[in-house]
Amino acid sequence: MMNERISVNPNVYHGQACIKGTRIPVHQIIRMLASGDSFEDLLGEYPTLKREDILACLDYAASLTEEQVSPFSEEL
Repeated sequence: MMNERISVNPNVYHGQACIKGTRIPVHQIIRMLASGDSFEDLLGEYPTLKREDILACLDYAASLTEEQVSPFSEEL
């Protein structure tokens, strides 16, 4: 779902991940959800937005958290 609805284009919104065909950045949608906005709030704020776009943003954000992170060693 993510690849169909999310794009990263260096010529659109400084290369940040956006909902495909828009200039709506993924981080904006995630922050609004984190601030307590509902899907209905987002759909009202962005009339071109679809429920599937919001789900794709969540999927994209989730995929970023799967990145393997190695803790720094305290031994030097």
